Amino acid sequence: MTIKRARLIYNPTSGREEMKRRLPDILQRLELGGIETSCHATTGEGDATLAAADAVSRGFDIIIASGGDGTLYEVINGMAEREQRPPLGILPLGTTNDFARALGVPKQWEQACDLIIRQYTRPIDVGKVNAKYFINIAGGGSLTELTYEVPSKLKTMIGNLAYYMKGLEKMTRLRPTMMHIEGNGFEEIHEEILLFLVCNSNSVGGFEKLAPVASLEDGLFDVVVLKKCNLAEFIRIATLAQRGEHLNDPHVVHFQTNQLRVTTPDYVQLNLDGEYGGTLPCSVSVLPSHLRIFVDELGNSSYK
Repeated sequence: MTIKRARLIYNPTSGREEMKRRLPDILQRLELGGIETSCHATTGEGDATLAAADAVSRGFDIIIASGGDGTLYEVINGMAEREQRPPLGILPLGTTNDFARALGVPKQWEQACDLIIRQYTRPIDVGKVNAKYFINIAGGGSLTELTYEVPSKLKTMIGNLAYYMKGLEKMTRLRPTMMHIEGNGFEEIHEEILLFLVCNSNSVGGFEKLAPVASLEDGLFDVVVLKKCNLAEFIRIATLAQRGEHLNDPHVVHFQTNQLRVTTPDYVQLNLDGEYGGTLPCSVSVLPSHLRIFVDELGNSSYK
């Protein structure tokens, strides 16, 4: 058996700090599977990006990201610009794990480790927004500010409930913004918008049918735009979105494209994989089949 060298980059505070408790067992399981693993515990914002870039430079065969979507986002940004990019393993032990859910990576750490040990990878598209990268979702508008307004300590203590609490507060102050959206393969949009979402997968913010036909390997984004509406209309559309029945609503615009540009005269923050991604204007493009991720070789979706 050929021994592989892996670098495990983990957030010690994510997912109610489960990773700190599981670390010895995870290392032992990977070692028994022929993967010699060293660790890096992140110490603050941006640290996982530096650690991933360092792991690529040092020639590790595998990089493993353990934590939530924020940790994964930083690791992607440390790898995406490198010419040689080792395959990426995911241990989804965070509060939100949208991308792992979209790929069917098991939430149980034992099964997630076994995917890495079996060494089957799938090429996936990566999105680029200005000078940053995302793997699952990019968005803008008043509602997209929600995920990074939730304090990390609150997420650690009460999990997804923190998002719902903040969401209820947000819904009382919906504020549309005039935006201009243009790109390949769709009619230009110029009107008041509550939010736009550029989806690389179908799993966004716990909604598994927000972009029902999105694919991680088709070289296209699925873009969902929510136009100006009142609170009652918004609640109705959110209910439809849970069932994947929102795309025909007159307040919703949906299209596929490999690039777009969004501008506005106002101050609008960007959200990339749940993290702060700067402000508009932005140019968004697809990098087709840019990373390889360890997945189930049979295509089973086992995220529970």
